[in-house]
Amino acid sequence: MTGPTYAARPLGGERYTSRAFMDAEWDNVWTASWLIAIRADEIPEPGDFRTEEIGRESILIVRQEEGGIRAFYNVCQHRGNKLVTAVEGSMPSFTCPYHSWRFELDGQCSYAQDPEDFPGGDPCRHASLVELACDQFAGFVWINMDPDCIPLHEFLGPIREAWSAYPLEAMTRVQAISVHMPCNWKLLLDNFHETYHLPTAHPEGIEYAEDGYRETHIELYENGHALGQTKCCLPSHRLPATKDRLTAPIAADLARWDLDPETFRGRESDARKAVQQQKRALHAERGLHHYARLNDDQLTDVFHYTLFPNFATSLNADGMLFLRALPHPTDPEQCLFDCWYYNFGDMSSHKSLVTLDGETAKDHVPREYVRYGDKSLGVVLDGDAWVMAGQQQAMHSRGYRGAILAHQERRITQYHAMIDRYIAGFRPRPAGWNAA
Repeated sequence: MTGPTYAARPLGGERYTSRAFMDAEWDNVWTASWLIAIRADEIPEPGDFRTEEIGRESILIVRQEEGGIRAFYNVCQHRGNKLVTAVEGSMPSFTCPYHSWRFELDGQCSYAQDPEDFPGGDPCRHASLVELACDQFAGFVWINMDPDCIPLHEFLGPIREAWSAYPLEAMTRVQAISVHMPCNWKLLLDNFHETYHLPTAHPEGIEYAEDGYRETHIELYENGHALGQTKCCLPSHRLPATKDRLTAPIAADLARWDLDPETFRGRESDARKAVQQQKRALHAERGLHHYARLNDDQLTDVFHYTLFPNFATSLNADGMLFLRALPHPTDPEQCLFDCWYYNFGDMSSHKSLVTLDGETAKDHVPREYVRYGDKSLGVVLDGDAWVMAGQQQAMHSRGYRGAILAHQERRITQYHAMIDRYIAGFRPRPAGWNAA
């Protein structure tokens, strides 16, 4: 099948430092794209709400009386005060702390102080919160600030079907660290669009994953989404000749599925297929019934999706690594990085997950905000964060002439081309979806 192709070009540092470019992105990308927000099960009852801070906007997401979910700009229609200051809670209605104007769960104004004093009469008749497009997929609530946006399912395209095999609606959050990063949000996404950095930034990864670009399956989708599939339970061809190819993580995977690691010595490349077959044989008795919906590759490999403009996720048979970048309201050289992990609860083969502090993880852990460097994100993501903090400084250098991208980094090429298309006026419209 043919799909979108984009010519590689240098990506100058001003894309990551310029306030003018930041403004153009806000006006044309952030306010015109579907953005992943909260989990729907975080607001289970009518009146339950959460506020999401996305760049320059505060969004109020509310469970309705009839059970649906709606999203509004979190701003009072009287004088523009922030209507709700709490991050989460439950209220029968929302009263502005400035002049006591009240808005119902559906956004309609139901009370204004001294209504007879307004020249046009009681303002409640024509005052309501401004609503955003809101939909649900994979257990998450998604919002879009473009009133003319296409439906979410059309925006997602083939991703919607690909994710249907995983029990995403039943996920439990077991890690939730949000890091204030000293870098532009796109440096995060650039990093998550490629595995070229794996052997250098994450040398431990080559003990369990074949990172070779000839073995990495890449698909480019319309509207800027992409997929990179990495084969796992397979030692990389980059392992030093002196290194035992029956590595510790591969041996652990074999043992977890009742396979004797020593029988794979000298034929380590057979481990991946053997684990796939053993998962097929044992998944039902271990209560991992969703394994029956997964293909062989999904049983062992990491499927790393990037969803335009700001979300990346590594999906495996037992859970989701949630990676989201949010822009700073005014500074192009800062962002918020959400580094969360969800497992499939009782449907995860790893029954006792452990947090970064060594304690047993609890269900639905609360979000923890930290500054870069204050807390470890884990051995893998610490390497990513360290690189990106240093990259931001280099974006100012007179000696930097712009990125030189390899073909295996073509997801980055597509990504930046899509940003430029949005800034030039492109908006997603219903169309056929092709993969390359």
